[in-house]
Parts: sequence; structure tokens; C-alpha cells
Amino acid sequence: MAREVLTLGQIRIHSGSVSQEQAMKEAADILEAAGAVTSAYFDAMQQREVAVSTYMGNELAIPHGTNETKEAILDSALSFVRYDGGVDWGGEHVSFVVGIAGKGDEHLEILSQIALLFSEDEEVAKLKAAQTPEELYQLLATVNNA
Repeated sequence: MAREVLTLGQIRIHSGSVSQEQAMKEAADILEAAGAVTSAYFDAMQQREVAVSTYMGNELAIPHGTNETKEAILDSALSFVRYDGGVDWGGEHVSFVVGIAGKGDEHLEILSQIALLFSEDEEVAKLKAAQTPEELYQLLATVNNA
């Protein structure tokens, strides 16, 4: 990947809570604003969620599209949103919503970087303690090395 998949502008922190659909919409909107997906990607995320939950454990959900909707992906990118009030994700408590769009098979390497980060409880604690998007960006910088 020639460019960063995650930029500071693609990271948000919210003190409150939103619905699962609102969280997915924000993830898709950030990816669209980054030029990574078309407006059809939100529908693709919803289709994926109907087929299988994108809840990953450790307060993390990674909404993404389906293989059948790859044409909605223009470039690889991530969106990262922390909801301090949490999101009810199909009965699971989620604090982190990471939207992902991967051109070709790039999403697999990006996903593995995110999974590694969230497999460590102390890393998740650092992500929860970060006060600003800038601090989150520093903690997440490894995803750009994928």
C-alpha cells in the first residue's frame, strides 16, 4: 500500500452512545469522505451485518462490506471511532467501531493488524485512555505499516 490507510481525520472520539446503525453510518461516511468508498458502501455494511455479525470481541466491531459489493470500494482505508458511552452491537457492548475498506486483498493484512492490537488487553486499555484523536492515531500507527 503506497499511502496511509488511516489518517488523523479518520479518527473520532464521542463521549456518548449511538445505535449500531448510526455507528455503521458514521464508519461508512468517514470512509466515503476519505475517498475510499462510494455511497453504496453503507448498504454493503448492512448486508454483511445481516449475514454475520462484525462484532470481534474485546469491545470491537469491524463493519465492512460483502465480497459481492467490492465495486463500492475505491481504495483501502480505515475509520476508527471510539464511543465512550458504548454501542449495543447485537447484544454485545462495543466501544470501538473500525470501518474497513480493502482494495483487492489488502483488507486481510489491515484486519490482522487490528486483530493483533485488540488481542492485547493493555493495548485496548491504552486506546480507551487516549484523550484525543492525535493520541489514538499514535497508538494505531502500526496499521499504516500493513
